[in-house]
Amino acid sequence: MMSKTARIAPPFADRRTMQAVVRDRYGSADLLQLRQVELPTITGDQVLLRVHAAGLDRGAWHIMTGRPYLMRLAGFGLRAPKNRTLGSDVAGVVVAVGPQVTDFRPGDRVFGTCFGTSHGSFAEYAVARTNKLARMPADTSFEQAAVVPGSAQTALQALRDHGRVQAGQRVLIIGASGGVGSFAVQLAKAFGAVVTGVCSTAKVNLVQSLGADHVIDYSSTDLAQMTERYDLVLDIGGNRSLSRLRRLLTAHGTLVLVGGEAGDRWTGGLGRQVGAMLISRFVPQRLVSFITKENSADLETLARMIEAGTLIPQLDRITPLAGVADAMHDLEAGRVSGKVAVSVAS
Repeated sequence: MMSKTARIAPPFADRRTMQAVVRDRYGSADLLQLRQVELPTITGDQVLLRVHAAGLDRGAWHIMTGRPYLMRLAGFGLRAPKNRTLGSDVAGVVVAVGPQVTDFRPGDRVFGTCFGTSHGSFAEYAVARTNKLARMPADTSFEQAAVVPGSAQTALQALRDHGRVQAGQRVLIIGASGGVGSFAVQLAKAFGAVVTGVCSTAKVNLVQSLGADHVIDYSSTDLAQMTERYDLVLDIGGNRSLSRLRRLLTAHGTLVLVGGEAGDRWTGGLGRQVGAMLISRFVPQRLVSFITKENSADLETLARMIEAGTLIPQLDRITPLAGVADAMHDLEAGRVSGKVAVSVAS
């Protein structure tokens, strides 16, 4: 039941259950099941969304597998996941609002993240906090909007806040064809940078279409042998050593580590991130890692850029809820270019 003080859109007031992608323990995508579960409740500053589309990203894989194990100590559940549902990025329609909500009302089309709530976006309904939502950009489909929040905010904060990108700078984006990378290339160009993207042979055309000035195929070019130096390097989900990445920088350049799959199953890329912080104290170069802060202001910035045509979400495919497990396998295997959208409601 909803809180007595929650405002609920009439067509949904009697709904009690929903379909959702769930799992009962940490592990591979083979454990994911589409089940009928209880409809979530909302309180305080939360809203209930009728999910029209959700975005699939690497963060969902980490939460699904519970790796690195350190994240389990951070509140996700030690032996088994606290939240059975998955999915963070979402686009949908508000159907109910908590008693403290003043910015949104039932019927609003919104996009954002469900991160930090008890119910994920791979479901017919999801819960989100208002400070992690914004109104959807005009003339944008739910599927396009759903893949923006996590990846595009990460790219924006990596370039603007931590990379301190400036017009005319030379920017190298390693992992340019992925979820974060496909947004980072476009954003770096919007900031006036000269952009070089690094990707596999099969994805060169995509990175060129995003506006990259130069594209490097890592299967035929060894980055360690390159003589070009960059003012800013974004290493997205990589595992290259800090010493090798530093050699790609100018004397006072900046390296931003965005995620990372290096390290063991216990700490993941934490060792490399801590190492970057320590080294940065003793060299003229800046080595930075960060955790994305989901917020409404950045979502509104991204929405304006989408409306202006400066930023275009790159959809690899659109899959139904029943296809999440297969899409997760493809994401893990590197068979995804750009983003996968999960279509939930037409």
